[in-house]
Amino acid sequence: MPRRAPPLKGFGVRSRAPLGKKSALHRIAATAEPGVMPTLEKLREFIQAAGQRVGKTEIAAHFGLNSDQRIELRGMLRELTESGHATPIGRKGLIAHDRLPDMAVVEMTGTDPDGDPIARPVQWDKANGPAPIIYMHREAAGQPALAPGQRVLARLKFIGIGRYEGRTFKRLHSTAPTRILGVFEDGRITPTDRRQKADWRVPANEVNGARPGDIVLAEPLPSGHGLGARPARIIERIGKMGEARAVSLICIHAHGIPDSFPEEAEEEAEAAKGVTKRGREDLRAIPLVTIDGEDARDFDDAVWAEPSEGGWRCLVAIADVAHYVKPDSALDREAWARGNSVYFPDRVVPMLPEALSNGWCSLRPKEDRGCLFVEMNFDKSGTKTSHRFGRGIMKSAARLTYEQVQAARDAGTVPDGVPADLIAHLYGAFDALLADRARRGTLDLDLPERRVLLDAKGQVEAVVPRTRLDSHKLIEEFMVAANVCAAEELERLQQPCMYRVHDRPSDEKLEGLRQFLQSLDLNLPARDRLHPRDFGGILERVKDRPEERLVNEAVLRGQAQAAYDPDNIGHFGLALSRYAHFTSPIRRYADLLVHRALIRGLNLSKGEGGLTDAETARFPDTAEHITSTERRAAAAEREAVDRYLAAFMATRVGELFEARISGVTRFGLFVTVEENGASGIVPLASLPDDRWTLDETGRGLSGRNTGLTFSLGQAVEVRLAEATPRTGAMVFAIMQGDPSAASPRGARSRAGGKRLSKSPARRPSERSSRRQ
Repeated sequence: MPRRAPPLKGFGVRSRAPLGKKSALHRIAATAEPGVMPTLEKLREFIQAAGQRVGKTEIAAHFGLNSDQRIELRGMLRELTESGHATPIGRKGLIAHDRLPDMAVVEMTGTDPDGDPIARPVQWDKANGPAPIIYMHREAAGQPALAPGQRVLARLKFIGIGRYEGRTFKRLHSTAPTRILGVFEDGRITPTDRRQKADWRVPANEVNGARPGDIVLAEPLPSGHGLGARPARIIERIGKMGEARAVSLICIHAHGIPDSFPEEAEEEAEAAKGVTKRGREDLRAIPLVTIDGEDARDFDDAVWAEPSEGGWRCLVAIADVAHYVKPDSALDREAWARGNSVYFPDRVVPMLPEALSNGWCSLRPKEDRGCLFVEMNFDKSGTKTSHRFGRGIMKSAARLTYEQVQAARDAGTVPDGVPADLIAHLYGAFDALLADRARRGTLDLDLPERRVLLDAKGQVEAVVPRTRLDSHKLIEEFMVAANVCAAEELERLQQPCMYRVHDRPSDEKLEGLRQFLQSLDLNLPARDRLHPRDFGGILERVKDRPEERLVNEAVLRGQAQAAYDPDNIGHFGLALSRYAHFTSPIRRYADLLVHRALIRGLNLSKGEGGLTDAETARFPDTAEHITSTERRAAAAEREAVDRYLAAFMATRVGELFEARISGVTRFGLFVTVEENGASGIVPLASLPDDRWTLDETGRGLSGRNTGLTFSLGQAVEVRLAEATPRTGAMVFAIMQGDPSAASPRGARSRAGGKRLSKSPARRPSERSSRRQ
């Protein structure tokens, strides 16, 4: 096992000095009351206070237990280890320590880009910083894969600060989760996680003031081996199901997203003041503008452009977050822990307190703000000829929305407060950058995002596709160009860089995608000759065809996931050899690190707020951490939209919808509603009575007797049978082959819903560069 590196200030792990003969353990034992059987909590406190390996003999001696009581003690210690409150060490010892032992109980939290499981220790003291990441080896042949929520006793190998490798020693099939998130009703908790099937029973004395309909956090209680629901204790009331903000609250707590700031961090944010022009370049005479969504509250990037000799001169100015968030400050530690902001339809969980994210770090119009900027020059074809970074003071001329900019472009008008020619200049530079993008041959997927519209009471009003305008693409191209310059500049300066990397598709994913595309008479070149433009050609061929969305989704699933890494491998999707995030330091910690590296490398403002040696040493661990928090945020945001969509669809149970088959399995079909992107399952049992066979490609389900075939991408008509906002799950019934669907077009369904279109069964013959 590698030697343990010394802890880094602010992010390290506390260490304890070894205990001598007159140890804390012996001092604790001297005060014990003899003969009293301890509670689980007392046992846990004793092991924690000992700070070293303790065995059953030491524990029995501490509590004065006799040989008859040791039998019960053995069972309690087993329960402590299986719940993760203590971990075995050696043959008969237990330990509660912030450095993980050689064997510990861990819980699966997800998978890495290669599909291997990632876990975390079940018991971890948050005061020691973020829990370490455990990379689990794949299970032995014949064993089912480890699923999220699964707990195992694992052998661990320390591979670096905050990182371990793990191998399953024993699966803990009967182990309960460390906490339960669910809805309290009739003395029971129904989990919000659709993977948890069983309810939990809450004893009357463990309700903790919760009322029916409350969303609660609970922890399992010790229980015997009796039948029925297991007992749990409610430890926190979160909100009430059905109320505004309930959905995002569920997602925040389900994914363990921090949503309140420590007092010290809030105080640092409140103490912030505006910048002066000392040591900064004065950009206040340049009419920079911010362009964001209508509902944006923080504006961290501003743009400007003008024609120059033979091309375009562009300026991208970014909020100077590094001026306010100093390395190893309370704000910095909290920003590192969060990694990024998380966006829900009804709220934002910010990376920085509001005093900064919506205050001094927000480029509000007509107010002086500190910034880091990059000045870029391009020729008429969009090829960059030069760039220059600086630290400045600016004043935004106007806060514009995408819709305003697009309307001004289309109508030839000028928004208030904007110079008459600025919009035309921005679009002129955009056209040049777009030409360069086309030459590179990037991967541009056409997958419409869903936008949840809420009314004044926070209830779902509608779920609509998010419109993608040229004004969105304009900002994306400006941001991509600035990000490339940041990576190039740090390489020139020989400074550390937190790259945004995107690898080529893995052989396994590429082979699966290739087989799928071949079934549609679409082909890809070999992996060593594969270029993003090859995917572009595929997507162009299926444009406006029935399988267009399906192919776009398949191509997306076939890609590697983008990540952060101090070692550069390029960005495959953007067809760029180097790329780094520079443009959103309010909401991404990676961008803040890039700012600090530029400040240090260029000695901007005498290097104040620049990257430290300690941060540089931590880059590999930080890269893994912020990649993990980004994926956590994406999962939470996606689940929130699914739950809001289920809440919206719950009012339309019984209605018929046009849909497409988006998945085929042995246990049923998955369908996606064309109208709003709602997805759900069609259980096999709900299909017409038949013997159903999954074809060899896994993309079609055929009925032996009826002759019905359901295949990927097929247009179908479905009836919504069930929608559960608590979990986001939806269940549909397919109309093809259903005798009850033979009523005249336009008739009302049995549940009173409106009939849409009727399609015959087919036979076998038949979140943005700002996020890139």
